[in-house]
Amino acid sequence: MNLLSIIWNASPDLFSIGPVTVRWYGLMFALGFGLGYWIVARMFRHEGAPERWLGTLLIYLIVATVLGARLGHVLFYEWNHYSAHPEEILKIWEGGLASHGGAIGCIIALYIFSRCVSKKPLSWVMDKVVVPVALVAGLIRLGNLMNSEIYGHQTDLPWGFVFVRDEQTLPMHPTQIYEALAYFVLFAILMWMYWKRNAEERPYLLTGVFLTWVFTARFLIEFVKNDQEAWEADMALNMGQWLSIPFICIGVACIAHALSRKRQHWTFPDRFATETSSKGKKSRNRF
Repeated sequence: MNLLSIIWNASPDLFSIGPVTVRWYGLMFALGFGLGYWIVARMFRHEGAPERWLGTLLIYLIVATVLGARLGHVLFYEWNHYSAHPEEILKIWEGGLASHGGAIGCIIALYIFSRCVSKKPLSWVMDKVVVPVALVAGLIRLGNLMNSEIYGHQTDLPWGFVFVRDEQTLPMHPTQIYEALAYFVLFAILMWMYWKRNAEERPYLLTGVFLTWVFTARFLIEFVKNDQEAWEADMALNMGQWLSIPFICIGVACIAHALSRKRQHWTFPDRFATETSSKGKKSRNRF
């Protein structure tokens, strides 16, 4: 064993209250959505969008993320098992979420939101949501680290982690940290693009940068990450890499589309848009 390796034996549980146990993974999920709500609220406030859309958007994204990630795992990774035991699909507490499925679920949810709620182009909401999603993705990978899961191959590098709780005795690549760092850097870049460079004036630019960065990072890190399922061992590229390729292509296309068109200038009143109640009275800004 490398004497410089890190012995990792963190508990996945944060604390318990009676029969209820709060886990780090769940906390990271909740913290991410809470921070994401606050960030998008600031964007809505900046652009004068109706405050009432925020709650609806949050519900759409929570449902889409969990449902999409679960179905993605079922369809992409363990279809043989779940097709024989469909009743276990609902047992989400036993684990089994796929980020690619979550991404597809969110895109579908945002399309429905754009058609039924905002009545604006899909790019309008996507270019906002992808910013905090980069932060959420990084936090979730830290949750994976606390669970001692989704790590990489054996390594002699001094930052290799020995995942004791998963009965490992050799240092492994902490790929959860690799991904988390990649996503946190992306989050900082997207925030800078939105708030300092007015990137939202180029529809799909933020979305394109997000998709290209996230899935390129995922594609590359997969080379040092253990396969999630045994049947991936004989594949030249594993399932995570194959699923990343279409998202990378879409991301590059979004960037090219955004940069090939003139900027769309918007008026930013720096407050929520004034809404009128059914009685004709103006509602107060509560943010």
